[in-house]
Amino acid sequence: MSMQYINEILPSLFQGAGLTLQIFFWTLVGSLPLGILVSLGLTSKIHPLKWLLEIYVWLMRGTPLLLQLIFVFYGLPIVGIVFERYDAALVAFILNYAAYFAEIFRGGFQSVDQGQFEAAKVLRLSYWQTLRKIIIPQVVKIVIPSIGNEVINLVKDSSLVYVIGLGDLLRAGNVATARDVTLVPLLLVGLIYLILVGICTLVLRQVEKRYAYFK
Repeated sequence: MSMQYINEILPSLFQGAGLTLQIFFWTLVGSLPLGILVSLGLTSKIHPLKWLLEIYVWLMRGTPLLLQLIFVFYGLPIVGIVFERYDAALVAFILNYAAYFAEIFRGGFQSVDQGQFEAAKVLRLSYWQTLRKIIIPQVVKIVIPSIGNEVINLVKDSSLVYVIGLGDLLRAGNVATARDVTLVPLLLVGLIYLILVGICTLVLRQVEKRYAYFK
């Protein structure tokens, strides 16, 4: 195919990539803090809360994200809960990834020496000061590799939103492929995904260097 054809389809692919990046960005913004909060609940001594959160994590990790997307957009309206396509995608993605992040952060919190909490009490630091200044920076260093794997998975999982009719990158490629009967759009879609994953990998390496001073 000529460069002219590639130039013709690139705008629609970039538009789809824009939606993909929006889903990616807002999922991280919502799921990372929620994952930390859920992980704290999972390690709490309030047993009813802990059990509820364990059930939530079990459900989110035990069922496919594709099924969760379909359930939120097509299933919940049956009981009167209606989301727009974009909002449904965000709800499903945030709840799903928060569960995975919660398990990752729980492992990180449990790996920190409990003596550091006692030392913080001696210094008269509050619980939240202890978390923010002492514990969370160490936990972040521990969990960065696992978080990085999930972030890269999120880039690729964002393609699932096509099932509820959102015009993401993959959908734009599929439309162009079906219309023009050529594999070029899908090859370009693959290239764009590779570039996005490459950028995420570089950013994560910089984050690892940023927290490398925590021993």
